[in-house]
Amino acid sequence: MNYLDKNKIESLKDIAKDAGNAINNIYNSNFQHQLKSDNSPITEADLISNKIISSGLKKIDDIPILSEEASDVPFDIRSKWNKYWLIDPLDGTKEFIKKNGEFTVNIALVVGNSPVFGLIQVPTTNEIYWGSSLHGSFFCPSKGKNMSIEATKKSTNGPVKMAVSRSHLSDEHNSLLNNNIQFDVVYAGSSLKFCYVASGKSDCYLRLGPTSEWDTAAGEAILKYAGGSVVDLTGKPIQYNFEDKYLNPNFLASSNEDIKEIILDLLSAN
Repeated sequence: MNYLDKNKIESLKDIAKDAGNAINNIYNSNFQHQLKSDNSPITEADLISNKIISSGLKKIDDIPILSEEASDVPFDIRSKWNKYWLIDPLDGTKEFIKKNGEFTVNIALVVGNSPVFGLIQVPTTNEIYWGSSLHGSFFCPSKGKNMSIEATKKSTNGPVKMAVSRSHLSDEHNSLLNNNIQFDVVYAGSSLKFCYVASGKSDCYLRLGPTSEWDTAAGEAILKYAGGSVVDLTGKPIQYNFEDKYLNPNFLASSNEDIKEIILDLLSAN
């Protein structure tokens, strides 16, 4: 069965929209939040979205599902998975709680140790970004047709547009941004930063701090099939489904090789 055919992708878009609608209903209410054991926040929206997505994926096929809200899968089991769905039912819970609208629904298909499909839905705008190894990457407005997107291949002359997290800007970022290279900072929450690089709104997204595999898989696929890349700070691709509690290394998402080399060189010099 081809898990990347366009009919399947339409079904995945519908699942993400259903989850986004449920998230919006809670977002527009007087909701509460709690803290998980790692002190990260969780809301009813995270749980309802997880239930909707998991239920929808199970109706499509019997591929294993790994979610932020259902991640207690022993490595000796998931190490045998050839492919699996990797989801973050509400990426950017902190932004959701702050009510700034910058949160997303993330669905990825991982084959081996790399995402081959990614879909990001933005509940507050009902927009979707998606990318696959067979079709390339696309932006879907709330109304209208899919539009193909490509990461910018522009010259590195002029300011480098760097997407950074609203909630996780670090001292290392500040040191880099104060370097001789001129940067224009683009603030964004959740996996929207990947979407901005994939669609040409930003040149790169540097993450210096902890993230988990479900935070990055969908965005990496969209960026990769738009012509960009995601690498660790030694220039190696991120690998998925390893034993280290789903944690990613620090990474750089970039639109092209020139931008990647500029940022990695600056980091190695600091």
